[in-house]
Amino acid sequence: MNNKTRQHRPIALLACSALALSSAMAQAQSAPPAGSDAQIDSLQQQLIEQGRQIEALKRATAEQEKKYQALRRALSQQARDAQPGETAQGANTEPGASAQTEQNPQDTQQHPVQVGVAPSRESQVPIEVPRLFEQPGILTPKGKFVLEPSLEYSYSSNNRVALIGYTIIPALVIGLIDVQQVKDSILTGALTGRYGLTNRMEVEAKIPYVYRSDSSVGRELNTGSATDSVFNSSGKAIGDIEMTARYQLNEGGNNKPYLIGSLRFKSRTGKDPFEVVTDCLTSCVGNPGGTGLPTTQPTGSGFYLLQPALTWLFQSDPAVFFGTVSYAHNFARHNVSLTVLGGQQEFLGTVKAGDIIGANFGMGLALNEKSAFSVGVDLNSVGRTLQNGVPVTGSVRVVLAKLLFGFSYRYNEKTTLNLTVGAGLTRDTPDLTLNLRIPFSL
Repeated sequence: MNNKTRQHRPIALLACSALALSSAMAQAQSAPPAGSDAQIDSLQQQLIEQGRQIEALKRATAEQEKKYQALRRALSQQARDAQPGETAQGANTEPGASAQTEQNPQDTQQHPVQVGVAPSRESQVPIEVPRLFEQPGILTPKGKFVLEPSLEYSYSSNNRVALIGYTIIPALVIGLIDVQQVKDSILTGALTGRYGLTNRMEVEAKIPYVYRSDSSVGRELNTGSATDSVFNSSGKAIGDIEMTARYQLNEGGNNKPYLIGSLRFKSRTGKDPFEVVTDCLTSCVGNPGGTGLPTTQPTGSGFYLLQPALTWLFQSDPAVFFGTVSYAHNFARHNVSLTVLGGQQEFLGTVKAGDIIGANFGMGLALNEKSAFSVGVDLNSVGRTLQNGVPVTGSVRVVLAKLLFGFSYRYNEKTTLNLTVGAGLTRDTPDLTLNLRIPFSL
């Protein structure tokens, strides 16, 4: 049955009912006056029943008219959105978008469109929400390139942190010093590029530049000092370059989440903790001479990292729920030496940073056509550091947790402003993080 037939079906039914009513009235008028009362009552019942059917048909016709007008408005909006110059925030940029969305909008008007039937929810995809975590939920469409400059600020203020031995949060520090207060500020500017290989796969590269300033208040151990000293250091250089590949695993839809797998590789191009000079006279282990703190701050972790992750998105109008589970493996480094004052090298052997188990979840809500809001929680459990296969003395598993709020505003069809504010929930997590991203399509 074609669309035109379905449109006129309620009108035909209404006409048939009107004819039946007219026939019944004519029969009632032509009946002999001396007819039986039972026949008259029967005709009256028929008239009443047919009147009810006519009212029901009127209501059905009105509902069909409303659906028809709503569908016309939706098709008109879709035609406007499909105009050339549409950005990655359009329908073809969402997870699960098919290759049909890449066609010319004029081709869409040449094909017949079924009228009177609501669009299938299977073809709908989650709306774009402010990005909270490193894993974005919106994949770049095939042949599109997105350039994303970003600026992140992180501030940490910890009290009574004992750095006896060494730890790797956020970098590796070796020495013997009792620190009462640590004030750490990190400013990271990054340039990220994403390219869509297909509608379901994208690749990404990120180049960061890090400036870091650290102030530690404490006293050296085993020296008998009764006063505290302030140790200031800073560092700036390129950070660890990262590369990531993402692939959409399934076709999400009605009551089905979208699943996106990713694989991230982090290099160690930044200046790592073993390269910076440490304030030790001859040895940082077992020698009280010096502070044991780095004279300049590292800008990288010092370890290669490989992180597989699985991201899910589930749409429940008007909100979108999302989350990620991940596992980051730090590769061990062999024949590692620490640089101390005077240029001497202190041999450490094989050092391996602890692996990281991560999970996050959140919810996004579109406020209007240009603005959106999201909230989420990011959790990471960092394992113990190993030296020559043995856990380092004083090294423990550390849990990092952040509460994140995101805001986004679509400035124009190619540019979006995205601001994320994070608050630390554990003592080992930075107290405050601010991240500003400005992705735009080329």
